Amino acid sequence: MLELAGLTKYYRNNAVVDDVSFQVLPGEVTGYLGPNGSGKSTTVKMITGLLAPSAGKVLLDGRDISTDWTGFKRRLGYVPEEAILYSYLTGLEYLRLIGRLRGLREREVEQRANDLLELFSLHAFRHGAISTYSKGMRQRILISAALMHNPDLLILDEPLSGMDVTSAQLFKHLLDELARQGKMILYISHVLEVVERVCERVVIIYKGRIMANDSVERLRDLMHLSSLEQIFSELVEQRDLQAVARDIATVIQPGRV
Repeated sequence: MLELAGLTKYYRNNAVVDDVSFQVLPGEVTGYLGPNGSGKSTTVKMITGLLAPSAGKVLLDGRDISTDWTGFKRRLGYVPEEAILYSYLTGLEYLRLIGRLRGLREREVEQRANDLLELFSLHAFRHGAISTYSKGMRQRILISAALMHNPDLLILDEPLSGMDVTSAQLFKHLLDELARQGKMILYISHVLEVVERVCERVVIIYKGRIMANDSVERLRDLMHLSSLEQIFSELVEQRDLQAVARDIATVIQPGRV
């Protein structure tokens, strides 16, 4: 189990993440949602060790991850929001590099790299430089790299970015299968319809604080709302967005000045 316990991060005396606590259970896909600037990215950076928390802890199976970074990272697969890759490498070379860095045996590296490229419909492009890949292809390389070492914990930050419909559907089925295998999956996205479909539980953060932490079904019942989009809007957006949209459309009409 991944557990965030009172996780807090200050910048210039301003708490951008404020006493955040929640769990990601094995066999469960947990959605982590919030508007831009809510603290999602800062939370993810603290979980992955890119930022040190000002207070609180991140625990994996009850153990503070800061006591054994190497052991924690062996169990972590991470798809970052930005697809930063060695673009001069080919897709196959990149996965070989990741497999070797992860300490896999050479035979395993070769087998898994080629199998993942085949299953993600990239095998025909395996000898092409990543710089020639589309955004969706790069995203599939990132996901393949995160899966190479069969991690226990997956952190997926906007993993469907740039993907076509077929790839996105494959990925949703893959999440179901990985959850069935007992993986812990933290899924960060702005695409609420997808989150509603793939996540058993959602955690909603706003201005650094947790606003909700429950199953989508229970949140619907408790708030008497029919969709995650409505729940999200109710919790984090006080403005009447339809009215704002009308005002924007009015502002750009000719003759206003």
